[in-house]
Amino acid sequence: MPDKSDFAITFEKLKAILQPYATRLIVVHDTSENYYLDTPHVMKNKRRLFFAAVRMGKNYVSFHLMPVYGIADLRDKMSPELKKRMQGKSCFNFTTPDEKLFKELAKLTKTGFAVFTSKKFYSRFSG
Repeated sequence: MPDKSDFAITFEKLKAILQPYATRLIVVHDTSENYYLDTPHVMKNKRRLFFAAVRMGKNYVSFHLMPVYGIADLRDKMSPELKKRMQGKSCFNFTTPDEKLFKELAKLTKTGFAVFTSKKFYSRFSG
């Protein structure tokens, strides 16, 4: 059974990766178990483009990073260690902090933010 005190530390460290982007994104949720960011871009379906989130679950803390799903180059450059943490196409699960992988996630987030906030990228979703 995972140690829930590790979950809280893991959540805070993953949330810290996203917080520098909050001023240029929209904070949808900011609780002790869910931190969720959308881009300001509204898509054809009238919803904002999801950027990233950290969510405390029952068995792990999940870090969701939509740029990994939308930008193949980001997936291709991920380390095998980080890929092992993937569930689905844009979710990474942790039970304890992993500084090496968190640094890699921070770099992926920075690159993904630059792409996801560019006009060229948004033009793909415009009508």
